[in-house]
Amino acid sequence: MSFVDTLRQWDEAVTCADKQDWSEALSIFLSIQQPNSKICFDIGCLHLLNQDLDAAEKAFDCSIRKDEHLAVAFFQRGITFFKKKRYEESSADFQRAFKALRNNQLIDYKALGLRYILYACEVLHNIALAEAHLGNWEEAQENLAKALDYKTEAKLSIIDKALQATLKQKLFKLVEFPSKILFKPNKHYVAELEKKDYLGKAKVVASVIPQDEFSGFAPLQPQVEDGPAAPREPETLRALEGEAHTVLFEFVPETSNELAVVPGNIVFVLQRGADNWAYVVFNERRGLVPYNYLERLDISLGPREIRGVSRLHSRDAPSRPETSQGPAMEDSSRENTQQQIKQPTETSYFVKIYFTFNFAVSVPHGSPYEVLEEKISKKLNLPSAAISLSSDAQGKKMIDKTKMKEVWRRAQDGRISLWCTAKEQIDGKSQKEIYLVALHTYESSNPEDLSFQEGDKIKLLSTVNQDWLEGECNGNTGIFPASFAEEVQTNEQ
Repeated sequence: MSFVDTLRQWDEAVTCADKQDWSEALSIFLSIQQPNSKICFDIGCLHLLNQDLDAAEKAFDCSIRKDEHLAVAFFQRGITFFKKKRYEESSADFQRAFKALRNNQLIDYKALGLRYILYACEVLHNIALAEAHLGNWEEAQENLAKALDYKTEAKLSIIDKALQATLKQKLFKLVEFPSKILFKPNKHYVAELEKKDYLGKAKVVASVIPQDEFSGFAPLQPQVEDGPAAPREPETLRALEGEAHTVLFEFVPETSNELAVVPGNIVFVLQRGADNWAYVVFNERRGLVPYNYLERLDISLGPREIRGVSRLHSRDAPSRPETSQGPAMEDSSRENTQQQIKQPTETSYFVKIYFTFNFAVSVPHGSPYEVLEEKISKKLNLPSAAISLSSDAQGKKMIDKTKMKEVWRRAQDGRISLWCTAKEQIDGKSQKEIYLVALHTYESSNPEDLSFQEGDKIKLLSTVNQDWLEGECNGNTGIFPASFAEEVQTNEQ
């Protein structure tokens, strides 16, 4: 499905939702073949309206797999777990949502198409409620006391009431996301869906022919023999940045950092990375496009022609490069895994791992800790030393080599549930602080991104994937493209 078709169906579904035709909106959303993280989030919200909690959980899982920094998706999945009375998982998701806020008081999603503000104090409020349901009243009070540091005037009353309730060991009300509010597509993209007739229809004002009703355009007239052979060299081509390329295949973006292009478009490559992604500009918009979808143009300065633009390409498009290291589990493999979990063999046990996303691994019964650790590290593409396992969502009951017998005793019906966290390691250099220097200025309207100027020094916090890093600069924390900075050598520090 092309990007234009996806955009049209997304807009149609949101229009039905605005008319409160929820069933039709959900039907249109589910017909989209390659939904992005925002569309998956909208599907989850509609399932929540229908009280279909299992379907809502799967939709929010999909949204998080496609965008691991979408705090509001963690918040909604936490609400889903809470309604299913799975309070440990609910608390863990609320904590992930708070971490994604990056010490900010709030995130306003208006710029991303969602009219909603996620407040840090409300996230901490829900963490406290989940802990209260688990009987951890002291932790509930600690989270509410922490929420007072992030409070806003509008949210002060609910925190005070919740804190008073915990002192009496009484439960309080959950702060819910209004599921009728959905992510909407970019209004500028939607406006371009309608065909526009910029020329209009010609109308005869005066004619030398009586009763002339001709409308249209006259054919081209022969050129003057002594006229110029070619127009002047356009100054625009000389002023453009980058190298001109023509697009060979249609490219449908999956993240907000990628750019939608179709065959025949002319883009200008500003920077080409070693991972086969190119940073290009097209129609005053910048983004990432696979370089193997492009072909360099030969713009000659003599006759005014651009070779290669009109050539048709009938072969299939090459595979797009990988943009993340995370083992995003496809829906088909997820269903296969679930079917396998329902029917475990006698000798193998299935271990469900709760991470940023959930997955399962199969190990023989009674396997040592090293076997389980190796399976999980391969699944997450992380070194074994960077992985920690625990038998609870809070990470208080850590598991090591000496506690595997206790783990196997807790197994029921061939299943075990464990929680996994990844230590903050960056290529094995977690013991040293790493600093980067900005090669280019980076400014973004996304609330989770880190903006900086060329020459700024950035403290590296973690590696998101091969294309994105997390850093701290000028007191702000966020993610940024890895190609925009380089590491400062030790002697320079």
